[in-house]
Amino acid sequence: MSKAIEVVEKMADNAQAAIKYDKGAASGGLGSISIQGIGKSFATGKTTFRALENIDLEIGANEFVTIVGPSGCGKSTLLRIVAGLEEASEGDVGVDGDLVVGPGADRGMVFQGYTLFPWLTVRQNIEYGPKLKGISILERRAISNRYLRITRLESFANRFPKQLSGGMKQRVAIARALANGPKVLLMDEPFGALDAQTKLEMQEALLDVWEKEKTTVLFITHDIDEAIFLSQRIVVMGAGPGRILKEYPVTLPAERTSEVREHPEFLKLRRELTALLKHKEE
Repeated sequence: MSKAIEVVEKMADNAQAAIKYDKGAASGGLGSISIQGIGKSFATGKTTFRALENIDLEIGANEFVTIVGPSGCGKSTLLRIVAGLEEASEGDVGVDGDLVVGPGADRGMVFQGYTLFPWLTVRQNIEYGPKLKGISILERRAISNRYLRITRLESFANRFPKQLSGGMKQRVAIARALANGPKVLLMDEPFGALDAQTKLEMQEALLDVWEKEKTTVLFITHDIDEAIFLSQRIVVMGAGPGRILKEYPVTLPAERTSEVREHPEFLKLRRELTALLKHKEE
């Protein structure tokens, strides 16, 4: 069994991982995230590597926030801390006032790799989490029917992962994460391994799912165009150690079609982000 699949099993089996958190976390709403003073250090032999330094970030309920930054800036480490898969050295993360102390059903995770169970069909993969929680067969079928419809996979319900394209596999992964009813969807470069055309299609599909589900999304990517197209807000991180450099609101039209990529605001923001990241990498 792969490490990623082990992580999926661990997350699905920890529905009661959170405890009450009242240290000034974001209040109200469904899926608000409060990241306060997060630091992370790794011991490397006789030395210590500082991966994250004093990360403060507030994300509103139902907001779509993307983090961009150079390799090694700690984007994925931060996401894993929010997911409860990694323990911070300092600071706290809260979701709707509950302290994150481990994986929980309030947070769903989608990885870059295809973390599907190869021995299960598409429908069975989607129903895996609800089944672990003891939900009845009829209820599980209703849940899988809903997400098969939302992700446009109804005709592939009985296929196995090996019979699917890369884009379809990621749609199944998104459907499986949403089937647990999370408040927050955490996505670690989920489209990074896809070809250019499939990647564009998946970006549009994700926005369609997000608009229907009203789930808070925290998305990690290296792709500036992807960040602008998807987000309501972009957070730029720098390395050495990982820290937040700047935040950019995205004021593009709410309906994100392919034409948005030629919008003056899109082009302006792309130039600013490219210049900032290039300067920090030099």
